[in-house]
Amino acid sequence: MRIGLLTDVYTPVVNGVTNFIRLHKRELERRGHEVWVFTPGHTDYQDDEPRVVRSKAFPLSDTGYHLSFGYDRRTRRILREMDILHAQHPFLSGIIAAAFGQRYDIPVVFTNHTRYDLYAQQYLPLVPPSLSETFLETFFPAFTQRCDLVIAPSQGIYDLLRSWGTRCRIEIVPNGIDVEAFRQPVVRHRRAEVGIPEDARVAVFVGRMSGEKNVAFLLRAFAPVAQEVPYAHLLLIGGGPRLEEYRSLASELGVDARVHFTGQVPYKEIPGYLALADFFATASISEVHPLTVLEAIAAGLPVLGIHSPGIADSIEHGYNGLLAQEDPIAFALKMARLFQDDDLRERLGQGARESGERYSITRTTEHILELYQELIAAKRRSKRVFSLAPRLPSLQ
Repeated sequence: MRIGLLTDVYTPVVNGVTNFIRLHKRELERRGHEVWVFTPGHTDYQDDEPRVVRSKAFPLSDTGYHLSFGYDRRTRRILREMDILHAQHPFLSGIIAAAFGQRYDIPVVFTNHTRYDLYAQQYLPLVPPSLSETFLETFFPAFTQRCDLVIAPSQGIYDLLRSWGTRCRIEIVPNGIDVEAFRQPVVRHRRAEVGIPEDARVAVFVGRMSGEKNVAFLLRAFAPVAQEVPYAHLLLIGGGPRLEEYRSLASELGVDARVHFTGQVPYKEIPGYLALADFFATASISEVHPLTVLEAIAAGLPVLGIHSPGIADSIEHGYNGLLAQEDPIAFALKMARLFQDDDLRERLGQGARESGERYSITRTTEHILELYQELIAAKRRSKRVFSLAPRLPSLQ
């Protein structure tokens, strides 16, 4: 099978979407399929994998994303040879996939990886929420109507897509991760490398240091906990536009000696950093089905999060983690409990190890591959029926 994965961003950018695409592509190739990635920008980047097609595009500041007005002739020629097109974003790659799918009768799949409503509030603060909601409620029904299938990584996102007016077929398939990489880290780290005492209890967060991840909330919730629990430390892994702002905030809150920032680290080292921690904490409410949370679960870490779509679909309260309301005091109380209660952490960690297997990339890719095969077979049947349909007599 020739599979085209269309995305608005790919390596060298590291985020949940690019990590998923690399893992999904690798697993499909392991099963003998021919997989192509089509992405704009970074045309001078030296890929370490085959069949990545990059098109010229204009960079959008330092976001890693690019603005493209279409693909060149070579890219279009390769695209129309695909058996299926799978878009990872709706606005650029999704529109292109829908257009090529319609023109060349190729099935189109779209996975919704992002809470576009919350990202609009974060990055377009001058746009009233009602206006961005109206746009999404106008765009998504029209776009998804041109797709053969939409994949929602969680029940919460399924419900959100329906609320935006999506009426086409939607299947829920969780994002997949390399479970073994997080159970048995190849690269190991020591707590001393990041300034954490060996006898400390450590909460860890992995993600972009930016507003939509709600890191300021996490720091403010940790501050009173640090005062009450002298052995509590917080490890923040990741780079981003607000990294220095968060360093300053930690200092203002008087917890800079207990909050440890690594900055951007190579993705292959993330499992080793997670192994330093006792539990994972996130205050983000902009998630779809966050890979960093799933990776923490695979690593056997209990997860503390805010009850919201995506997060609540990943954390089973009392089994593999704890959920709190979006209230700093409520969040801080549950964080303090995880720092102090060793038996609770052990029990939730066992639940995390048991639940991690369901997110294996092997399992999720197998499910998606079955959907690909079903859509391709249906398309071929419809072509056959059309070719056998009786022709109307000519009027000449």
